[in-house]
Amino acid sequence: MDHFLYRDGVLHAEDVSLAEIAATVGTPFYCYSDATLTRHFRLFQEALAGLDHLICYAVKANSNQAVLRTLGALGAGMDVVSGGEYRRARAAGVPGARIVFSGVGKTQAEMRHALEHGIRQFNVESEAELHALSEVAASMGATAPICLRVNPDVDAKTHEKISTGRKEDKFGVPIARAREIYAQAATLPGLQVVGVDMHIGSQLTDLAPFEAAYTKLADLTRALRADGHQITRLDLGGGLGIPYARSNEVPPLPLDYGAMVQRIFGDMEVEIEIEPGRLIVGNAGVLVAQVIYRKQGEGRDFLILDAAMNDLIRPAMYGAHHDIVPLDQAAAGAEALPHDIVGPVCESGDTFAKARPMPPLEAGALVAFRSAGAYGAVMASEYNTRPLIPEVMVKGDQFAVIRPRPTFDEIINRDTIPAWL
Repeated sequence: MDHFLYRDGVLHAEDVSLAEIAATVGTPFYCYSDATLTRHFRLFQEALAGLDHLICYAVKANSNQAVLRTLGALGAGMDVVSGGEYRRARAAGVPGARIVFSGVGKTQAEMRHALEHGIRQFNVESEAELHALSEVAASMGATAPICLRVNPDVDAKTHEKISTGRKEDKFGVPIARAREIYAQAATLPGLQVVGVDMHIGSQLTDLAPFEAAYTKLADLTRALRADGHQITRLDLGGGLGIPYARSNEVPPLPLDYGAMVQRIFGDMEVEIEIEPGRLIVGNAGVLVAQVIYRKQGEGRDFLILDAAMNDLIRPAMYGAHHDIVPLDQAAAGAEALPHDIVGPVCESGDTFAKARPMPPLEAGALVAFRSAGAYGAVMASEYNTRPLIPEVMVKGDQFAVIRPRPTFDEIINRDTIPAWL
């Protein structure tokens, strides 16, 4: 469920008309719903009730500080994958004790900064990283709490580019070598083993891969405890999917996921961490754009929008589907005809949908891309010198711009011309 609904024939975000926001900030823009963010976070809290747990929001899904502060105020921890994301989380008011640092390529400078400013744990992804972190922590006279990320060799049955738990993927260490590497970690200065980490991919629409991976994790945890390691927490990663095509996708509910977690880990006396991102923020956001032209082509019609692949790259990068709806609700019985929905960037890949049935729309009409809150603004670029688009947050009948659109002068003046020119 989200809070983007038609009222009197106009699409609203909570109690605010999206057309009103468009008239104020211009198009295109992203809009996020506070009520939806809050509801989705609380669904996970309810799903894990009865277990000692921490929900660490995956910052990479949407890193706007207003989003981070909203979730942090609800008690969320943060899962970060770069020094920049760590700094964003701290700037949003999240204490270091609730921040988990993941990612395969942490630099020693990033490690040092996190140790200086507070960290819950590092999710270590290789032996090389293990030794580097030990070196940094020991040089500071600090102790780095660690979980080792293990790769269970489980196919998440998701998109090739977001599957992370197979043996050929770059993430984690082979589960078959985990006990050996944990034995190494126990001998290294500056490290404290606190748990085990696992994440198998994103946008999973079936619980079976989770269950297969988590069963391996439970068995490994028992073996590590038998080896003498103090395993007090298990980081289960994220990855639960959302319904992008509302007509045919029915991913598992957080309550179903939670019941599985309870069944597998409920008697193990560990703190559970999970790292949801997409399910919390995906359906909490829309991208609003305007039709520039309706173009009749050879055997097909086009709707050319002022939003482009640089604003929302998921369709071009992943072949992803987003429902696209008019802000003015189509009249009952209005004929929907197939259109290719495209942007103005000079790439044939700048296509959001092909042969998508749409009601009659002409230049000036406004449309909304649903389920655009995750991996939208965070993956945007200024390709074709197109300004990054504004982000707006709505709470009840209020809205605020939480990232403004830069001017062309601001973009161009970031360049420096060498003296010889």
